[in-house]
Amino acid sequence: MDRRRGVLAVDIGGGTQDILCWFDGELVENAAKMVMPSPTRLVAHELRVLRQAGRDVVLVGRTMGGGPCTQEVRRHLEAGLTVYALPEAALTFHDDLDRVQAMGIKLTETPPKGVPQVVLRDLDTERIGKALALFHLPVPDTVAVAVQDHGFSPKESNRLFRFRYWRDFLARGGDLKALAQEPPAPFMTRMHAVRADHPDAVVLDTGIAAVIGALMDPRGRAWNAEGCTIVNVGNFHTVAALVRDFHVLGLYEHHTGMLDSTKLSKHLNDFRLGRLRHEEIFDDGGHGCVYGEQPLDGAFHRTLVTGPRRRHLFYEESFFAAPYGDMMLTGCFGLLQAALWAQGIEGVLQ
Repeated sequence: MDRRRGVLAVDIGGGTQDILCWFDGELVENAAKMVMPSPTRLVAHELRVLRQAGRDVVLVGRTMGGGPCTQEVRRHLEAGLTVYALPEAALTFHDDLDRVQAMGIKLTETPPKGVPQVVLRDLDTERIGKALALFHLPVPDTVAVAVQDHGFSPKESNRLFRFRYWRDFLARGGDLKALAQEPPAPFMTRMHAVRADHPDAVVLDTGIAAVIGALMDPRGRAWNAEGCTIVNVGNFHTVAALVRDFHVLGLYEHHTGMLDSTKLSKHLNDFRLGRLRHEEIFDDGGHGCVYGEQPLDGAFHRTLVTGPRRRHLFYEESFFAAPYGDMMLTGCFGLLQAALWAQGIEGVLQ
């Protein structure tokens, strides 16, 4: 067996990066797994150490997810220290570079000499490869990555822009298999930043990866034909999808920290019936809600829940999905299935 033939699946969230290293012919349950701090948290740690040392910094690398690293940049500036950034790295903080400069970040085309560099990057296969090498494992020949990409939107709300993209996806039928085989849209800057380092990588949205992964749960497999509701309660975002036969018929997204169990239950009840309005979610601080053109006549009351914050919003554990016995790797299992689809393997991962 070729020891490199396989898939490295990396699901990159705001709190963790979940990693699956699977080789062709191997039982999925036996694949190497890691749940590690997210790249944005690693960058935040580097910035914190440099701030405590009283050092200016220059941000280099690529566009990546913000969150914790954005907070640390603000703390660096508040401490009276200088933060330089190359333009591509600066897009991490806003698509409008004038607004990035308004934060106090100094844009530069060349890193200033003598200033410590902090590398921004969502996917660091060198770091992952070093961890795998300690256990005599190579990096597989196929890379599949999930990031949450709002899309390049310098002048418009990125929440609105993101849901315009989802509206188009659902209007095209919401086919998950087709999406796995498509290159990312030109305006998906985080996805293209990953592909700049790994041109052949399969790249998906984190919510979509979780949906596909949840369908690998035994109940997801059984309910897929008639329809079900998949909910991913992430550390920062909660995504729900109405799914039938690997097609998304409806999509909902909100910020996890703005939800409680009562609010989410009401949203999901209305969502399953096609009654939830996009404006209600957007005006509440969430991303939105959108439906495709197919009638919602499936058994969407059947619900599977995944994600690290699921216990904060759901008390009935019978809802919890655990594909291959591991809830935290749900997105990685979805990426693995997507990678097989992208290779022209039509079957479902066993």
